[in-house]
Amino acid sequence: MSAPKRGLPPRSGMRHDRHFVDELATRMGEGIGRMIPTDSISSAPDQPRSNLGDLSDLVSSISRHGILEPLLVRRRDGGKYELVSGERRFHAALEAGLSEVPCVELEVDDTQALEIALIENLQRKDLDPFEEANGFQTLVDKYEYTHESVAKAVGRSRVTITEALALLTIPTEVQNECRHADIAAKGLLVEIAKAKDPALMRVLLSNLVNEGIDRAELRRRRKLLAEGKDPSQSAEPKIADDQAKTPRDRPFVWRFKHPEQPFSVSLSFRTEAEPETSEVIAALESLIDELKQKTSENKKQ
Repeated sequence: MSAPKRGLPPRSGMRHDRHFVDELATRMGEGIGRMIPTDSISSAPDQPRSNLGDLSDLVSSISRHGILEPLLVRRRDGGKYELVSGERRFHAALEAGLSEVPCVELEVDDTQALEIALIENLQRKDLDPFEEANGFQTLVDKYEYTHESVAKAVGRSRVTITEALALLTIPTEVQNECRHADIAAKGLLVEIAKAKDPALMRVLLSNLVNEGIDRAELRRRRKLLAEGKDPSQSAEPKIADDQAKTPRDRPFVWRFKHPEQPFSVSLSFRTEAEPETSEVIAALESLIDELKQKTSENKKQ
């Protein structure tokens, strides 16, 4: 009879380099590394992930090499443990037949546990936009977070959080259609959410799938549909390359030049009206979010 499978590869200790897991352990209180039986671990009820995706590659890797990165857990009653993060690794370990897995035990409350799960998944880009929004909504509804406090907890801007939560106005069945169509760009989904009427949302989704239009065109069609007009009959005529543009055709440009530092910034807005200050702030916050994500990705490489 073969020995039960363990979660670490032979001759390997539990990894403790300066990884996100360790940074969280430092933030929430020093973690305790140990091997824990898989039948003593259960998923958290507030786990933001609703779809584990295809685990076959991960199961194969774990079967071959073991789990190289410990799961985060917290102790519950009766000698049991609740998973804080590492949902995909845990379920892949079960499919691989592991009897125990390497874990770091943290002393965290419900709110901190949800924050950790959200942060890790967001940094890994493991959540789709709707799962992300549901996680934020749980912090708002169950733990009475404001949009600002959610933003601080997960390292995003307040505008980003508000836009994400707006996606939940899309009915569940339309959300599923967006997933099936592989529409995951948050900007496109925000435009669909602004349509408000599920029937109009489906029209816009069909336009995206069949024509591959960009966000600006999607926004234009949404506004025309809201006015009861047919977007296909209301397309603005294209300006010939050799035709000079009038001032109304040119984009609005916001410029900033630092009085002391050697840099300047300009943003172009191809909108029908001059952007409000709040729109400029939102654009800058989105740019900062993108730069932070790229910096985070580069650090992992």
